[in-house]
Amino acid sequence: MLRASLLTLTLAATVVAVPTADDATRVPGIEDLLTLRTVGGVQISPDGKWVVYAVTETDLDQDAYVNQLFVVPAVGGPSIQLTRGAKSATSAQWSPDSQWVAFLSPRASDKNQIFAIRPDGGEAVQLTKSETAVNGFEWSVDGARIAYLAADAESKERKARKDRMGDFEVVRSEYVFTHIWTFDVAEALKVPVAGTQRTKGSTFNVGSLAWSPDGATLAFHATKNPDLVQSHTADVYTLDLASDKVTPLVTQAGPDTGPRWSPDGSTIAFESAMGRPDFFHANGRIAVVAASGGMPVSVTDAFDEDPNLIDWTGLGIVFSGLRKTTSHLFVVDPASKAVTRISQPDALIGSAFSLSKDGSSVAFGASSPTTMAEVYGAERTGFAARKLTDMTAQLASFRVGRREVVSWKSQDGTTIEGVLVRPADFDATKKYPLLVITHGGPTGIDRPVLIENRYYPVDAWVGRGAMVLKVNYRGSAGYGEKFRQLNVRNLGVGDAWDVVSGIDNLVKQGWVDPSRVGCMGWSQGGYISAFLTTSTTKCAAVSVGAGISNWATYYYNTDITPFTIQYLGKDPAADPAIYQKTSPMTHILQAKTPTLIQHGENDRRVPIPNAYELRQGLEDRGVPVSMVVYKGFGHGITKPKAMRAVMRHNLEWFNHYLWKDPAPEFANPTLP
Repeated sequence: MLRASLLTLTLAATVVAVPTADDATRVPGIEDLLTLRTVGGVQISPDGKWVVYAVTETDLDQDAYVNQLFVVPAVGGPSIQLTRGAKSATSAQWSPDSQWVAFLSPRASDKNQIFAIRPDGGEAVQLTKSETAVNGFEWSVDGARIAYLAADAESKERKARKDRMGDFEVVRSEYVFTHIWTFDVAEALKVPVAGTQRTKGSTFNVGSLAWSPDGATLAFHATKNPDLVQSHTADVYTLDLASDKVTPLVTQAGPDTGPRWSPDGSTIAFESAMGRPDFFHANGRIAVVAASGGMPVSVTDAFDEDPNLIDWTGLGIVFSGLRKTTSHLFVVDPASKAVTRISQPDALIGSAFSLSKDGSSVAFGASSPTTMAEVYGAERTGFAARKLTDMTAQLASFRVGRREVVSWKSQDGTTIEGVLVRPADFDATKKYPLLVITHGGPTGIDRPVLIENRYYPVDAWVGRGAMVLKVNYRGSAGYGEKFRQLNVRNLGVGDAWDVVSGIDNLVKQGWVDPSRVGCMGWSQGGYISAFLTTSTTKCAAVSVGAGISNWATYYYNTDITPFTIQYLGKDPAADPAIYQKTSPMTHILQAKTPTLIQHGENDRRVPIPNAYELRQGLEDRGVPVSMVVYKGFGHGITKPKAMRAVMRHNLEWFNHYLWKDPAPEFANPTLP
């Protein structure tokens, strides 16, 4: 049964109204969706006066998504564009005195370097001249120094080997390690510097860092090597900057990452699995440990979700986290372990929270059923939000669907939620085509927000007179550890129950034509779609994006094998039955549904043999199948022209099977 929309934001006074069927001029098409500007990367200045944020724009001329930085007064007012040009500016960080914004950009070469710019404008100054790309940095507390992360340069021996024998790689035997460098900001403002390398060697790969309040020590986390299968080896270390001595601080089993110092420098907080081997689907924790060493102690056991550590301030340890389809800012008292929610209202869908130095002011991003992501400012006390941007104005001339959260019972009685998108002029007496989208992860989540502009052109379908259901199937984040673990050793099977029961629920309401249902998804959502196409005829057409078709094939080819073991228990040789139970290919003999397969050519997360296996299996059964390989891409599509193709291929595929449009000509499309 439909519930009222979750989001009745107290931000509503500043929200731009979504056009209705009467006042909008047209339905957004792929080109409209592709070129929408979006915001992210929100950071409030330490003095609480300014907010810097990134705007992502589509540059079709260079086939790239380009980020530019803007700054706006925290109390509201006109935004100032800080960066321009063909190259992106990312990872903005304020200097402790709020006088500079540092950021990463490849604008001076083909690799990221650190630049700094005054918040009132002017030319950006290049600070680093690193031989390899800078992939992370942090200001010291006094602002005098910056520490950054960069990978080792190619060795002379490797260059000589390549020159003599060509380029090759010995699998899981050759790695490029990331290490820590520091430099003095005053010197770098005169001329770009490489600085001083602080860690070296091949015994660990650094992933993040944090300055101690007195500037004498860096805390960092590192894994055994850069291979993703070693994520469980992440430990926390300290680096004494006077001697460059590295000391292991946290060495327990499971990943321990993202250290942050207490204000007095005596203790370090970090994100932790607390030794659990099932960290892919179990709750993470925030733990604390004495900076001098000792036994780590979890302080967020009472928080039934993954806490995302932001900082340790005078308020306590600040983190963000999900609550079903909402997301909020929290603080935990490390002594009492009491967790308090800071952000308001209950229905907030917040992101990128940051606090001023004294913790009194907050900046963040937020979306809702009636707004795109916008930048907001608020005071911590009362949390009355001020909208600082107006990205939603881009939708003023478009007719878009109405988003709301719905729930239903799955086959085994589990309550499942999803996001239902209905036409603006929805009529409960009519039956609509239904497009079902399943997210990835599986610990992803769909929320009732405007607007989808990647992979699936939701509002193009809704504007044509369809409904869209986005299913937060078992395993999704936001609903607690027990719910996330309901698909352990039940992947695909239980997930399909949740999707099919969601379809049945809307059919029972009398709103959906059961003969006109399309199902799709990317990554884990692609796997679930593959499971649906071989195990049910509920869908008139299916699109499988970067999906798993055979768990054994996946296990032996993926770059993240521990994920499979944590969900299925053993490897394919040790437990072939569980791999058969959960693999779409097991059910291929009963497949009947026309299927579009979309896959990146160089996908290492879900390697492309999964796509070819499903395609051949469907073809052998005489099932209509079309497979599109996107050249040069990995697991995700990262350039706008290929994203245009992905959206168009999905649009034409489902328009043919649900509306009887002409069959798509993927190889010979009509071009403008």
